[in-house]
Amino acid sequence: MEKRRLGTSDVEITPILMGTWQAGKKWWVGIEDADSIKTIRAAFEAGITTVDTAEVYGEGHSEQIVAEALSDVRDQVEYATKVFANHLKYEQVIEACDRSLKNLKTDYIDLYQIHWPTGSFNTEIVPIEETMRALNDLKQQGKIRAIGVSNFSGSQLAEAAQYGRIDSLQPPYSLFWRQVEKDAMPYCIENNISILAYSPLAQGLLTGKFAPGHKFESGDNRTGNKLFQGENFERAHQALDKLRPIAESHDCTLAQLALAWLIAQPQSQAIAGARYPEQAKDNALAADVKLSSDELAAIDAIGRIVTDHLDDSSVMWNW
Repeated sequence: MEKRRLGTSDVEITPILMGTWQAGKKWWVGIEDADSIKTIRAAFEAGITTVDTAEVYGEGHSEQIVAEALSDVRDQVEYATKVFANHLKYEQVIEACDRSLKNLKTDYIDLYQIHWPTGSFNTEIVPIEETMRALNDLKQQGKIRAIGVSNFSGSQLAEAAQYGRIDSLQPPYSLFWRQVEKDAMPYCIENNISILAYSPLAQGLLTGKFAPGHKFESGDNRTGNKLFQGENFERAHQALDKLRPIAESHDCTLAQLALAWLIAQPQSQAIAGARYPEQAKDNALAADVKLSSDELAAIDAIGRIVTDHLDDSSVMWNW
């Protein structure tokens, strides 16, 4: 899989990244560590060398699972992790980074990201200047190679960039969830900031495997996902029906088509989660699907069946 440069840094990443929220187990149902380890390893063997995790995914558990899967090939992979909104004071950032380094069994993190803006989830407000000072110091010490932010608006991104180089933004972004295009994407294009899209398959909705009326188990975070509710869910199925012939013409799955569309957007890469090895291998194959400009435009229009009816909220869940 041909790698791409992360922002203006010297880090190179794959256009499809392995997402590991589910490996932390918290907020997910039916996840087994052995499956997570095999799946992360299968992603690597299929050419996905960049793995995204976070300290908050199972309170470090996801990071530990990543290490278990990839420590013996550390020199061939790129680790991206995140510091949560409750650890954004100077000393807290330093301590959180050290914990993540320990969990990941490594002496450097390729991309270290602010997971949510200060104040999210009723956390204490910390000036972005203080948080960025800590991140800049970590970068200078060689503990991290690049700085990113996640769930930031365009204005929050621009403010953070006043205090140091930001090389990536991680927003929710998929064919069915596109607020970033109106908000932060123009700034990212202008300033050569990589977009690392999370939930690029709209938490599995774009795979086509959830039939109308599907009910998730209690404890599954998707019970609160707006896209799985009411008319949004119905419109998604209308769109999926129109996407199927395009996928069939490329002999690919709906999921591969959705990922291929996303990584063809400006500055955009896709963080695709997987529970099982076959899913990780299938995600990797999306990098081989080449879409014409006419097909990209057609897929774009189909996605709007869903997105034209959404409000401007950037949060996908009714939390």
